Amino acid sequence: MTGLELGYASFPVLLVMIFMRAPIGLAMLLCGIGGLWLTIGAPAMFMSKLKSETYTTFSSYSLTIIPMFLLMGQFATLSGMSTSLFKAAEAWLGHRKGGVAMAAVGACAGFGAICGSSLATAATMSRVALPELRRYGYDGGFSTATLAAGGTLGILIPPSVILVIYAILTEQNIAKLFLAAFVPGVLAAVGYIIAISIYVRLYPDRAGTREAMPYGERWRALANVWPVLIVFLLVVGGIYLGWFTPTEGAAVGAAGTGFAALVSGNLTWRVFRESIIATATATAMIFFIVLGAGFYNSFLALSQVPQELSAWVVGQGFSPWTVLTLILLFYLVFGCLMDSLSMILLTIPIFFPVISQLDFGMSTEHMAIWFGILVLIVVEVGLITPPVGMNLFIINSMDRETPMVETYKAVMWFVGSDIVRVVILVLFPAITLFLIP
Repeated sequence: MTGLELGYASFPVLLVMIFMRAPIGLAMLLCGIGGLWLTIGAPAMFMSKLKSETYTTFSSYSLTIIPMFLLMGQFATLSGMSTSLFKAAEAWLGHRKGGVAMAAVGACAGFGAICGSSLATAATMSRVALPELRRYGYDGGFSTATLAAGGTLGILIPPSVILVIYAILTEQNIAKLFLAAFVPGVLAAVGYIIAISIYVRLYPDRAGTREAMPYGERWRALANVWPVLIVFLLVVGGIYLGWFTPTEGAAVGAAGTGFAALVSGNLTWRVFRESIIATATATAMIFFIVLGAGFYNSFLALSQVPQELSAWVVGQGFSPWTVLTLILLFYLVFGCLMDSLSMILLTIPIFFPVISQLDFGMSTEHMAIWFGILVLIVVEVGLITPPVGMNLFIINSMDRETPMVETYKAVMWFVGSDIVRVVILVLFPAITLFLIP
């Protein structure tokens, strides 16, 4: 077989390994090693690459931002910020029809601004909001679907670990990607609130009500979220204004949330050690996936698959918008089967060269940023799309009383909101790019 044929043949092999529950990082690593061996005809290349690729990957300064953002999320959970956010949102929205669910979405958006992880946002906010939703008579499927959808805001509203990975893969400016994600992130939260509003009007028996709080209590609850605002402005604002690099900004954010956790009295030595271990574990998992993707993408580059695919698409004369639509549909479908990080690492080295050859009437940098936000959104949809939406399983594990099928039914309202948002952002790129110089 030629190298190109081996490259194409590796895709079904990789998918079979994933469906057999092999860890995605291991599956990509084995496909990459096997492909390099078969293409060259000797093990010397991949043995040499095993040393060089590991060192160059893990010594990358850009990747150090990941453990810092993960640690920031750990400290934010300990500091009680998630509870403060939910109480503040509930104080202002809870008396409305579906208001407690809207408050959960608002709190998820706020927590996502200091966390950067979808799964962590979903798990943390579920512990805070699920009891309140139950208390006020919200349907189990509606409650779990709301929190699963709200959790996806963790990877869209900056800072975002997935955006960092995309920036590294495509050599884009992290600060500009964070800035571009802000408005789509706000649109996501607004879209979810609109979906909740429509749902509770169609099914009024599935959402309870609560009494309105006096304005004095509302302002006091809002005042308690000042640490979140300070950390967010310091990290994202500091990065964009050039006060510090993204990695330094992540370190500042981790220090800020750690200080807030210490002041709250929740950060003991035992908890600090557990946070470091949890951060190291999550970082190791992500880095192993990055390493596996590095080997697999090296094999694909050697086999000429991305180059041939790009040349074939350009040669077919498809319009840029047709190609973009097909790529986004691919992400929507495979988002039901794979986790977001794996999809980004596996597909961006293939799809980005294709998109880069097409003319969307904007600069190359703007196109890369716009495409990155679109990909992030459709990957985010995959987190709540049956049958393998990761957020759905996280929430279901925390509410065993609610059948998964009920969560599936209710979450489709939020999936519909996401699809509408994708269409709007595709048709009007300026919504994403108007803040980018």
